[in-house]
Amino acid sequence: MDITILGATGRTGRFLIEEALRRGDGVTAIARRPERIMAPGVRVVAGDVEDPASIAAGVSHDTTLVSALGTDHAGILTLGARAAVAAAPARLIWLGAYGTGESARAAGPVADKLGALLGDRLPDKVQADGIILAAGGTVFHAGLLSEDAAGPVRRTVRLTQAPPLDLAVSIGRATVAAAMLDEAHDQRFPGEVVVPLVA
Repeated sequence: MDITILGATGRTGRFLIEEALRRGDGVTAIARRPERIMAPGVRVVAGDVEDPASIAAGVSHDTTLVSALGTDHAGILTLGARAAVAAAPARLIWLGAYGTGESARAAGPVADKLGALLGDRLPDKVQADGIILAAGGTVFHAGLLSEDAAGPVRRTVRLTQAPPLDLAVSIGRATVAAAMLDEAHDQRFPGEVVVPLVA
C-alpha cells in the first residue's frame, strides 16, 4: 500500500514511518526538515503546510495520507488540513486529541481541563478535524500519549464506545501509529472520529 506521512519527523510521525515500513508499505515522508529522516527505503519530500503546493507535490492521488502533524502554533493544523485535502489523496487519516471537538462529550469532565491546557490551539484542532471529516477522512482522537512501545493488542472504537478520558492513563505513540495504519489498510471508519485504545 502507498502511504504518505505528514509530520513525519514528529514524535508520532517517526512511529508511523517505522510501522508502515514494517508492514511493507511504500512510504513517502513529508517534512519541513527532510534531512532529519534517515529511514532507508523512504521517499522523502520537503514540504511545509504554509506552502500548500509543496504538500501537493509530495502526494499522489492513489496514496493514503496519514497525518501526525503537531501544533507548533495556533493555526498550523487548519493550514495542514486544508493543504492535505487540496492535495487530493485517495484517503485521509488525521491525528487529533481525545476530549476536543466531537469527542468532548464522550471524554467526560476532563475535557474542560484539556481545553484550558490547549488554550488558543483548541479552535485550530477542532477546525482542522472538521475539514478532514468533511472530506471523508478518519480522525483519530488519542488520549494522553507516551513513548511506550506498541501494545500487543489494540482496538479502535467509535465515540459511542469510548471510555471517559483518564489523564492518569496513556497510550503509546507506537500503538496509535499502528491503529492509524490499521485504518489505512482496512478502511472501517471513513468520515468518523474514532478513539484508539489498548485492549
